[in-house]
Amino acid sequence: MPLLQALLFLLILPSHADDVTTTEELAPALVPPPKGTCAGWMAGIPGHPGHNGTPGRDGRDGTPGEKGEKGDAGLLGPKGETGDVGVTGAEGPRGFPGIPGRKGEPGEAAYVYRSAFSVGLETRVTVPNVPIRFTKIFYNQQNHYDGSTGKFYCNIPGLYYFSYHITVYLKDVKVGLFKKDKAVLFTYDQYQEKNVDQASGSVLLHLEVGDQVWLQVYGDGDHNGLYADNVNDSTFTGFLLYHDTN
Repeated sequence: MPLLQALLFLLILPSHADDVTTTEELAPALVPPPKGTCAGWMAGIPGHPGHNGTPGRDGRDGTPGEKGEKGDAGLLGPKGETGDVGVTGAEGPRGFPGIPGRKGEPGEAAYVYRSAFSVGLETRVTVPNVPIRFTKIFYNQQNHYDGSTGKFYCNIPGLYYFSYHITVYLKDVKVGLFKKDKAVLFTYDQYQEKNVDQASGSVLLHLEVGDQVWLQVYGDGDHNGLYADNVNDSTFTGFLLYHDTN
């Protein structure tokens, strides 16, 4: 083995002085023999570069960065088409009662139709078959009763109530309540001698504007016992119950 190494050394010696520098410069590039090898070991020529290895696995996600500033609003897009009407949903449960609202302003008062009268006799009646003139006025604010004729004149169409209460003295009494020249109600009372009697009647009548209503003694003078004085009254009353709405 020492002999082989010596031969190899002689082969690589330079033939002139310039080669000494080259050998000295190359000497450091010689790879030292690995430990535990024989004394005549010599390094080989460097091999070709190896192939790239396979890519490694993805690394772990990094921590989230800070929130950026809010960007500018984008342009308003075109209006979309109206969609179809959806199916009506089921009725929901009844809600709780709401809070009562404020009291409203007072409304205009409805017009009240008024027509009424109440009159009485001042003296004994002696003339039959003409309207009885009740000249004692208890109430006639609308002046729908005319004391000069004894007739009530209808100014408001509607349903009216009429009544009369008469005192009977000295003769029998038969009176009729007339509407437009036609008797619609009769009352007869037979006088009892040495006594004062009373008779009365009432009726509901529907009247049109211009209709007239009055009382008169019916028949001849034998039934003219209608009487009144300072302690006995004979009265005639009428008033509107409700007016026509048509």
